[in-house]
Amino acid sequence: MRTTRTALLLSGLFALLTFSTAQAQIIRLPKIGGIKLPTPPTTKTSTGSVTQDEAARGLKEALTQGITKGADQASKQDGFYLNKLIRIPFPPDAQRVATTLRSIGLGSEVDKFELALNRGAEQAAIKAKPIFLSAIKSLTFSDVWNILTGQKDAATQFLKRTTSTQLVSAFSPIMQQALDQTSATKYYTGLVTRYNMIPLVKPVNPNLNEYATGKAVDGLFTLIAQEEANIRENPVARTTELLRRVFGSKKS
Repeated sequence: MRTTRTALLLSGLFALLTFSTAQAQIIRLPKIGGIKLPTPPTTKTSTGSVTQDEAARGLKEALTQGITKGADQASKQDGFYLNKLIRIPFPPDAQRVATTLRSIGLGSEVDKFELALNRGAEQAAIKAKPIFLSAIKSLTFSDVWNILTGQKDAATQFLKRTTSTQLVSAFSPIMQQALDQTSATKYYTGLVTRYNMIPLVKPVNPNLNEYATGKAVDGLFTLIAQEEANIRENPVARTTELLRRVFGSKKS
């Protein structure tokens, strides 16, 4: 008799838990920013919320759009050089080289090097797109939810965590080739050689490839963060119906 009662009690508790779980799946979470999502149901609701699948597809679409625009912008001529946010200056560790050379009338040579340096970054930037797109494909729903409900650069921070090491590794040989093609390496070697020949100066020779690669990667993330913020905040930037649904500011 006790066994029968125990079985009935357990059966009742299991049914209650199952019902509670089902109910929890359709409870709406409060709006966070302009994003309104239900806890992942499998079908559309009748009130305009989006499903787990729509949220994931919308975020991936937004990231793909931001990455494509960012990489395309950076890889255009003057994409780095004329953009104050990402323009690559003379290496800080060798800034005294630039200052000293400008003071002795070699400012045009310094400018020529900086232009070639940024041209190298522009050539390398387009190579970043496949690496970013690969990271997007690996997004889990947990990643999607954290990004959608996070800060305005949450997606950019996710990409930094998951792609920075791979980007630097992939960029290094590409950047070296670009620096050689634009003559940045030659200009830099000549400038440093001239500087080191000046009496009483402390010789310098920082790693140009390492510096340029790091700055190029940082510049790409800066542009992607801009695009991410734009999509989150600017309805005009949401170019598809799915983006408008996922990032739209619907009333609850």
